[in-house]
Amino acid sequence: MRKRKHGSDHEEHADESWLIPYADLMTLLLALFIVLFSMSSVDAKRFDEMSRAFNLALDGGIGVLDGGKTLDENMTPKKDNEESQQTQDITQAAAKKNQNDDLEKLRKKEQEDLEKLKKQLDKYIKTAGLTTQLDTKLNQSQLLITISDNALFASGSADLKPESKKLGQAISKMLKQYPGYEIIVAGHTDNQPISNSIFRNNWELSSQRALNFMEILLTSSALDPTLISSTGYGEYRPLDTNKTDAGRAKNRRVEVSLMRKYTDVDTVTNNTAATAAATNE
Repeated sequence: MRKRKHGSDHEEHADESWLIPYADLMTLLLALFIVLFSMSSVDAKRFDEMSRAFNLALDGGIGVLDGGKTLDENMTPKKDNEESQQTQDITQAAAKKNQNDDLEKLRKKEQEDLEKLKKQLDKYIKTAGLTTQLDTKLNQSQLLITISDNALFASGSADLKPESKKLGQAISKMLKQYPGYEIIVAGHTDNQPISNSIFRNNWELSSQRALNFMEILLTSSALDPTLISSTGYGEYRPLDTNKTDAGRAKNRRVEVSLMRKYTDVDTVTNNTAATAAATNE
């Protein structure tokens, strides 16, 4: 009986050495997916702890990503940051809305108060028979009281007539019902030159008239002197033409402005620009 050679019954096996790096790669991928999945639900502290644990277990302390950097050095919890930013944006939007709502309420209350004051002034003007000498106007920036110069002063003079003091006292009494408002008293003249022993020009005349009437307002009521001022514009802010007697008479005036506290800035800017353009024309 012939003996078989020992080498002939040896079966060759396929090379399986590739299984080792393949298993390592699959382990690393599994670890990476676990970490990425956990990022959506863990906080920064737990994320850091988990990243270090995987680094130590899989690579002996070397980072999972290239360059030996740990995951927390290359990945930030963007979702948490985005949620935090969204929360902050919502909070700011809510605060701004509340602020706008409060401001709108204050504007509404101010509008009601100024309309009430205007009605009181108009009633007084009508009762006193001064409709041709006084006028009131409520706009986006102020409640404006316009007083013709002949109701207050003699021609070319800044001395108040006796009856004009009574008018100033009546206006002041109504204004003090609404404290806290800035009040501006402004004097205006026509373009006719003036030169006498008292006033060199219309600037001086308009300024002195405004100052004298402001003093009447202050001495006859409890108006706050820190909120009231006077100024003179001379002939440079006319309401009408200076080519006619009627126009010049309209331009000679004293204006008392009760300035709004709560205004729409865009509206006031537009109104100011329109007024300036009309004056230049």
